Amino acid sequence: MSDLPLISGIQQIGIGNASVYDTWEWYRKNLGFDVPVFDEAAEASLMLPYTGGKPQKRHAVLALNMMGGAGAEIWQYNGRTPQPPIAPLKIGDLGISIAKYKSKDIEASFKALKNQHLLSENIATDPLGQKHFYLKDQDGNLIEIVESDNWFNKKGFHCGGVYGATIGVSDMEQSLPFYENILGYDKVLYDKTESYEDFANLPGGNAQFRRVLLTHKAPRSGPFSKLFGNSQIELLQIINGQGNKIFQDRQWGDLGYIHLCFDISGMAAMRDKCKSAQHPFTVDSGDFDMGDAAGQFAYIEDPDGTLIEFVETHKVPILKKIGWNLNLSNRNPKKDLPRWMIKALGLQKVKNPVN
Repeated sequence: MSDLPLISGIQQIGIGNASVYDTWEWYRKNLGFDVPVFDEAAEASLMLPYTGGKPQKRHAVLALNMMGGAGAEIWQYNGRTPQPPIAPLKIGDLGISIAKYKSKDIEASFKALKNQHLLSENIATDPLGQKHFYLKDQDGNLIEIVESDNWFNKKGFHCGGVYGATIGVSDMEQSLPFYENILGYDKVLYDKTESYEDFANLPGGNAQFRRVLLTHKAPRSGPFSKLFGNSQIELLQIINGQGNKIFQDRQWGDLGYIHLCFDISGMAAMRDKCKSAQHPFTVDSGDFDMGDAAGQFAYIEDPDGTLIEFVETHKVPILKKIGWNLNLSNRNPKKDLPRWMIKALGLQKVKNPVN
């Protein structure tokens, strides 16, 4: 189809950690990620450019918050000890430094998370006037909670799923075309260079930054676009300096945010588009079958080497215990799935992850 490739939205953010079930429990209790799409131990055999040139055993859980937003892929090595960054992470370091989550009631979210590791003394506003605050998860990963009025389901938890990410870049003028032309973030919500009060309590937050917040002009379309919703990418460039590469001398899957993943249709067309843009696929799975889910995935790098994943979903489990799977192979890629069908994913909701 001539309108492919099509991006339906951010599907998930990858979180490298040392204990998959402990981490999932934290995200379930505090951020509402209680619906597993898959829970699987296997071998990562296709990520060799990023796993030391050899396959690595891993255990991953992809969990959703059914309020809306992207999921969290909680990822743990089984055969090696995951490594922390060489130097303590600072915002503006090159790579994904902060995961954004959306809130329907920012005051309620601040209250609900007050006993966690809050980095913001109070709810603040960003240069757009959006209310937000920062905290750390149990592994020290930076999290931003941002107010939003874009929801799949407004009843339930105080906050929703992943809204986007903050990504450190070395050259804003080089990075902006990548995020606009390949990933569709074609609307600038702000572009400012200064020091920021709302960064004051973040590691490295007292520096001066060029700070650009991006979104997409048109709503996304595709099977799960209503669930994933709108999203934002914030790019940070340190003025009068440069951050460290967050994954310098480490492997994909080590501690921290390992990738940002987009749900797409038209993998072949995306391959051609990325090649033409001088950002060719560095990993290309072909068809894969993880048992509970099937499709294709691929990776590219942004200008600073930050990993962006594309997933084209062919099969997704709706209710695993009765073998109810959704086959997307023959559907119109631009057509949204019925709301009742997406809501049926919530039938897999868990109260206590099994370990």
